[in-house]
Amino acid sequence: MGIIDKLASISRSFPEVKKPDSPISVREKIMWTAAALVIFFVMYNVTAFGVKKTHDIDFLQVITASKIGSLLTVGIGPIVLASIFLQLFKGAGLINLDMNNTGDRKKFHEVQKVLAFVLAVLEAAIFVSTGKTILIENAGTLIVVLVIAQIVMGAMILFYLDETISKYGIGSGISLFIAAGVSLSILGGLSNLIFGLGGVTQTLMEGGADAIPLSLTILLPFVFTIFVFLICVYAEGMKVEIPVAYEAIRGIIPKLPLKFFYVSNIPVIFASALLLNIQLFAAPLLTTLADQNWMFGDENIVNYIGFVDSDKTVRDGFIYLITPIYARGGMSAHFDYLLQDTPHFHIPEWIHAIIYVVFLTVTCIFFGIFWAETSNMDAKSVADQLNKSGLQIPGYRRDPRLLEKVLGKYISPLIITSSASVGLLAGLADLTGALGTGTGILLTVGILYKLYEEFEKLKVFDIYPQISRIFA
Repeated sequence: MGIIDKLASISRSFPEVKKPDSPISVREKIMWTAAALVIFFVMYNVTAFGVKKTHDIDFLQVITASKIGSLLTVGIGPIVLASIFLQLFKGAGLINLDMNNTGDRKKFHEVQKVLAFVLAVLEAAIFVSTGKTILIENAGTLIVVLVIAQIVMGAMILFYLDETISKYGIGSGISLFIAAGVSLSILGGLSNLIFGLGGVTQTLMEGGADAIPLSLTILLPFVFTIFVFLICVYAEGMKVEIPVAYEAIRGIIPKLPLKFFYVSNIPVIFASALLLNIQLFAAPLLTTLADQNWMFGDENIVNYIGFVDSDKTVRDGFIYLITPIYARGGMSAHFDYLLQDTPHFHIPEWIHAIIYVVFLTVTCIFFGIFWAETSNMDAKSVADQLNKSGLQIPGYRRDPRLLEKVLGKYISPLIITSSASVGLLAGLADLTGALGTGTGILLTVGILYKLYEEFEKLKVFDIYPQISRIFA
């Protein structure tokens, strides 16, 4: 028995969400989806027992539906990272699973569940042991174990909520949790801009000649949020249409629509989860390696990989340069941060910003190509699907190889272009200091667009016209 079969057998001892015995009505789908989101919001706002307080939300927490100190301290990180590992192993040929086969697809999901649990334990232990999760005073071993157990429980509940939504609800649970986390961040950020210390309300009450211009400056992050949102909405609607024809029915030439964001926002989700886990695992590992004193001249080689400061946070070196810039304190603090230098090697932060955008773009291209191949979105898979459906491209004889070649002229460049565009747009949007982060807004727009398509397919707007006003 191979390791995949062993892990799959272990998974069978885990609880499982049963498939529905009969078709689920639209009303029930909406109720299940709403119930899952309510549970998510509750866990998001409940501080784990034994934790002193929750942290302010930072960049990567926003896009991984997590909140340090709460039951969702690790959020969807373990789930997405488990999927990344399995996709990489599959692409490298280390595991042999055919995703078109129902049995292999089920086995993939079972292994992902076990791997997600293991990663949740590791991440929870790192958050607690490194002090990122602030425990109550004089916390003993029992409290430490209890906090880790609560964080792991929160991650696994998210896993089962995702599974519940996929079987009983609408859309993808993970995507909805990301959109919910980003939405909370935007609403919380806007509330802070208006009612918080130094916000619009306080500025206007203090009066003065500069009160109104200052208030408008304070609201700039929200203005950038709307701007980034509109760009993402416009980009989501762009598409390329390839004319196809039914072999048996002449005169009918439908269009094969290929969205400009062909691989959707999946590359950004994977890239963001990867960056989060690099940050999480790098600090304790680099701290341990730094004690080895591998010197290169007057500098420890480890510091070039990543310099860890006294707060056990990576603040310089290569690993720091590929992570996003996120400065708290409003728009002025965000842009002032770009003019500063890193604390150890004194590299300008604007160079950090460029390296981050380039790295995110390249990483998204890699994940985009990989996702297209593993989810049957490459030219060969699409050609096979069209051929089985009796469709062909007008002017070409019906030959799968010829069809693959023609589609390859459109799909292969589109995979690279769309992946690069998603990464570039997310990276540049992050530099604006928009509420919810640029990447978060991009992901949310894509998720809402998918949800809209699901609603259209289920005729939700016809059954519940009031819901259509939300998307209007």
